Amino acid sequence: MKIAVVGATGMVGQIMLKVMEERNFPVTELIPVASEKSVGKKIIFKGKEVAIVSMETGLEMKPQIAMFSAGGTTSLEFAPKFAAVGTTVIDNSSAFRMEPDHKLIVPEINANLLAKEDKIIANPNCSTIQLVMILHPLNQKYDVKRVIISTYQSVTGTGKNAVDQLNFEISGNKDVEKVYPYDIFKNALPQCDVFAEDDYTKEEIKLMTEPKKIMGDDSFNISATAVRVPVQGGHSESVNIEFENEFDLDQVRAILSKTPGVKVLDDVKNNIYPMPLYSEGKDEVFVGRIRRDRSQPKTLNLWIVADNLRKGAATNAIQIAEYLCENKLV
Repeated sequence: MKIAVVGATGMVGQIMLKVMEERNFPVTELIPVASEKSVGKKIIFKGKEVAIVSMETGLEMKPQIAMFSAGGTTSLEFAPKFAAVGTTVIDNSSAFRMEPDHKLIVPEINANLLAKEDKIIANPNCSTIQLVMILHPLNQKYDVKRVIISTYQSVTGTGKNAVDQLNFEISGNKDVEKVYPYDIFKNALPQCDVFAEDDYTKEEIKLMTEPKKIMGDDSFNISATAVRVPVQGGHSESVNIEFENEFDLDQVRAILSKTPGVKVLDDVKNNIYPMPLYSEGKDEVFVGRIRRDRSQPKTLNLWIVADNLRKGAATNAIQIAEYLCENKLV
């Protein structure tokens, strides 16, 4: 099994390599692909040095699977080229997510849609993944009517330069190139990604459109506000869900407790609830602060946290690859 990781030197690419090691993914030959300036440099995978190659070399090697995490422009140019030589591409950018001819996959929800002919598979937005992991099982039971979500997103979602900006600001060094339009330390920026014409950001638009495609249900509405906070451990979400049907809180907790990939942390008497501090480095989606909305019936409030580099990106992609291998789709 030849596996290419495109963007192997980036934050998500490095986590992909780590998760493949942890899960003992069946790699017989790893092909780490990065920009020209990194070609020839070595990475360590399973205790061995592996040389980084160029995109063209990676393409010539015809891997069975290529996991892309190098940005939408790179994916648009090269994912179809890899697909043309028979490689199945799992793309972490937003390039193909809402394209009708490409599937948007969270394995616990809709991996069964995948077929051998799917040569470019989209990995959802990090904030979307942790949302639908909770929303999907509740929608099956109670029928979601409307969702209001506010995110509190880690700087790791923007990349290494954003982490550097935060750390430099913490140390008091102001002479760092800013990724954000303002300081992020001791601040909260109500802007993730760029603004669209209707004054929603691209991140908010992803949150309002991707869940419907993943869940195969466009009957409910979503409104989103995405905020960047000075955190490195993971993304947090405050979610308000209005259902068509009445629910029982104990049953909600039971449903979520039995959902693969979800862990309920909801013991407020002992101050137990999800936090990015405890989600970092873990693959589960954590949910807590589960309570009724006092302002209207059939409405639930909850708090969702996950490591955006793992289940929000790398782990989800590798779970897709695992499903493809287990079901002989590559």
